[in-house]
Amino acid sequence: MRGIVLAGGSGSRLYPLTRVTNKHLLPVYDRPMVYFSIEALVGAGIDRVLIVTGGNHAGEFLPLLGNGAQFGLRHVDYTFQEKAGGIADALGLARHFSGGDPVCVLLADNIFEHSIAGAVQRFRGQGGGARVLLAEVDHPEHYGVATVDGDRVVRIDEKPERPASRLITTGCYLYDGRVFDIVEGLSPSARGELEITDVNNAYIAAGQLRHEVVRGYWADCGESIDSYYRAIKLVTEHGANKRSET
Repeated sequence: MRGIVLAGGSGSRLYPLTRVTNKHLLPVYDRPMVYFSIEALVGAGIDRVLIVTGGNHAGEFLPLLGNGAQFGLRHVDYTFQEKAGGIADALGLARHFSGGDPVCVLLADNIFEHSIAGAVQRFRGQGGGARVLLAEVDHPEHYGVATVDGDRVVRIDEKPERPASRLITTGCYLYDGRVFDIVEGLSPSARGELEITDVNNAYIAAGQLRHEVVRGYWADCGESIDSYYRAIKLVTEHGANKRSET
């Protein structure tokens, strides 16, 4: 399995902090935000990682991350998203990197209290398809909202005005190699972007999407200034990517 860290975007919701740097390089407690995603992948046993970045500050990642040796990686690859085309568009840039292997995709502004190693192991055991991590939040209308029936996600709605639940998809997605064919077949949404929600709904339609709800906190550092400082507080008080049996 290979890891993909999506670290593009303009970071406009964190202005003016992001006027002079990429938002994923902002500090969260004692290290840059992007470190947490890389550490989560390494903690799940993934040693090949691609960083997808973009914007005017993409060159700042290389001197910070280097070849990944400081994280215990075999190698770090980099690619550049030339324009804001959505999460699925950024994912599509990783096709050649993946080499047909399954991938674990992390949004670099998401931080998890507990390790994702268990989710990665369960995905490996499910025999293909996709797996998403869900979290319960107070304002689901800002995210992809999951409708769950028993042990199945039956639909995901992107930023609905009237959310069907408080369960949303976090920025951790596990896919088999078919994901890149799905991305290539997408059409832009009303926002002019390729939506990761459409990718997940394609797996739902095929009966191949599994899910689990995260333990502990999940923090979205990029939603707003308030969410950024909430994440700092959570990491400071509780740590991040903590190992556990599940």
